[in-house]
Parts: sequence; C-alpha cells; structure tokens
Amino acid sequence: MFYPPMYRIWLLLLLGGFVLPGVSGIKIYTPGEVEAVNGTNVRLKCTFSSTHSVSLQTVSVSWNFRPLNSGSEESVFYYQEVPYPPQHGRFKDRAVWSGDISRKDVSITLHEVPPTFNGTYTCQVRNPPDVHGSNGEIVLSVVNKASVSEIGVLAAAVGGACAAILILLGIVVAVRFCRRKHMGNGIELSPREQEWKDPTVW
Repeated sequence: MFYPPMYRIWLLLLLGGFVLPGVSGIKIYTPGEVEAVNGTNVRLKCTFSSTHSVSLQTVSVSWNFRPLNSGSEESVFYYQEVPYPPQHGRFKDRAVWSGDISRKDVSITLHEVPPTFNGTYTCQVRNPPDVHGSNGEIVLSVVNKASVSEIGVLAAAVGGACAAILILLGIVVAVRFCRRKHMGNGIELSPREQEWKDPTVW
C-alpha cells in the first residue's frame, strides 16, 4: 500500500485551510464611473470588506492609473500605516488621502483635475492573510461643464408638472366661481320674470 509523504499532507492542509477560504475574502466597492469639471476636486471613493480583522498595521492600499490613450499604468497613491503621496509625475501634489481604514474606506481625492486625468483608476487592497480578490475600477471623465444629471431632469419634470396642475386648478376654481356668481344673479331675477309671466298677478 502506498502512503503519500508527510510534506504532501501538510501542503494539502495548507491549501485547504488558508488559500481556498481567502479566494473570496477581499471585496472592493467603487462607483464605476465618475465625472468631474475641469479644475475642480474629485473624490474617488473606494471601500472594501475582508474576512479578517482590519487594522492600520495590516492593510495596504495601491491606487494606479491607466490613461485613455495608453495601456501603461502609473502609480497614483500608496498607503500602509501612513499615506505615501506621489513624489513625481502628473499626480504630484494632486492626490491626497481621504479614507479611513477603521471604516474600511480607502478613498483618495484628486485636486484641480485637468483633462490629462481622464482614464481608469484601479483601487487594490490587501489585508494579510486576506490577499485574494478582484480590484476596484473607476473611470474618470474630466469635462468642461457639468452635465445635467438624470435626477436634475426628473426634478425639473416633476416641478413643471406640479406647476401645470396648480395653474389648471386655479383656472377651474375661477371658472366655477364665475358660474356660481352668474347663477346667483339669475336666481334673484327669476321671481320678477315669473311675476310678469303669471296671468293671475295684476
């Protein structure tokens, strides 16, 4: 009878006890798409969940950038116990930490964004031994003027409908008031008209 070596048994135990449960450990949450007006500040929100306890000493965060016209990535920000803002490149003095590890928030803020910041931002979180999971992505669009949001359009439509209903109600009330006033005058005149038509009255 064949007995596998002990190192194989330990390897299987390690794979079963550590690697497999960590596959779905880290989960990243990002808005997907963000729009910012040229020259303004924008917060790139990224939060996460982990199957292991979170602390300032265990969590590390990497933000990377991939421009629209190039496939090469560029480092934007790094965090491990303390923030490490970029010391060179397009994001120097533009990227600042705005997260809170205790709340599992690893967001950053970009200051005075120019059109060259258009592209995809990747948020990567590691919390050993929980190091597995997909990264979060945000597509940033820097525009010259803020586009009208769907909520704004909906609010304008609802406001216009309410105004139209109020105007119609005002018209209906005015018409009914005029009719009642006219009918009242007619009731006051009807006995006199009846007096002339009644042949028994002399």
